[in-house]
Amino acid sequence: MAASSPPLARPLSLYLDCCRLLAALLVVASHYGPFGVITRGADAWVPDLGREAVMVFFVLSGFVIAYTTEQKNQSLRAYCLARCTRIYSVALPVLLLSFLGAGLLVALGEADTERFYQLAKPWLYLPLHLLFMGELWTISETPPLLAPYWSLGFEVWYYVLFGALFYLRGRRRLVVGGSLFLLLGPKLWLLLPVWASGVLLYRWQKTHTLARRPALLGWLATLVLLAAFKLSGLDTGLRELARATWPFPAVPLKSADRYLADYLVCLLVLANFWCARHAGFTRLLRFERPIRALSAYTFTLYLVHALVIGLWLGLYAHDPASGADVALLSVLIVLATWGLGQLTEHRRHWFQAGFERLAARVRPAPARW
Repeated sequence: MAASSPPLARPLSLYLDCCRLLAALLVVASHYGPFGVITRGADAWVPDLGREAVMVFFVLSGFVIAYTTEQKNQSLRAYCLARCTRIYSVALPVLLLSFLGAGLLVALGEADTERFYQLAKPWLYLPLHLLFMGELWTISETPPLLAPYWSLGFEVWYYVLFGALFYLRGRRRLVVGGSLFLLLGPKLWLLLPVWASGVLLYRWQKTHTLARRPALLGWLATLVLLAAFKLSGLDTGLRELARATWPFPAVPLKSADRYLADYLVCLLVLANFWCARHAGFTRLLRFERPIRALSAYTFTLYLVHALVIGLWLGLYAHDPASGADVALLSVLIVLATWGLGQLTEHRRHWFQAGFERLAARVRPAPARW
């Protein structure tokens, strides 16, 4: 049955923006315990859904990329400009700030060079992270003070692979796509189905519909199942199973060691998004402006919160049992996100203009195959 609404109607678009904002907040909350912002007793009251939130980002990323390539980016050049602008407008300034922040902590004697070993070889680690190569094959590297950066080592290369497969044709697509796939390595291969499922969902939901009441029930069921998944400890069991059954010890799983649990979460996210499309969340239209405004800071929040926490803990005698200290740090994260967001996500046109000038100087050689 053909769907009766556009593939990305405004209510669904707003719902996905809400999911993106909530996912970013869940990542921040999930780091309060491990980073030592709150006490071990208090972290029992904070939802540990950071990994699940990243899977939401992956599925959502694939869905949005499928939409933009169909509706907006009609050429490989336009696609590359859009992706570079989106990623580097935030990742570049935050990456540079992470190295500067780590250098400040070392200079003040609040951290040693062993902890921030990347500072000794910026000529190696800055290009590595600017090219998002920190998760390829056996590499497992994140910039100083930027633990969440690991996921970009997956997502950006999925953008590259998708662009090659979508825009190239014939033997060129086979050779370039195949070479890129081999470059990714096992960790990225394992989580590629999660990202690609968002692409498939976008295409599948255009021709499959669902009545509103079953959609609402299905949407609620996905939330209940996710809660049951976490409360049961199934995620921990699947992680241990993945490690125990991985047959290639020379290629450690590292950041992909939860892939079995990630697949299960992926299915719940796919079902949630599909049901949400048909659940009739039209009331979100009343709050469109604040939803759009807040969701515009999600990428900045996702990266910068770890930097703020690292600097705060390094420069201030933080008391994890003090509600005032935790509240003040939380306010600083919000202010840093807003302030940096004014120069990153809200000034994306600056970066786009720069990439357009760079692209104008690069004349691709004519294809001979």
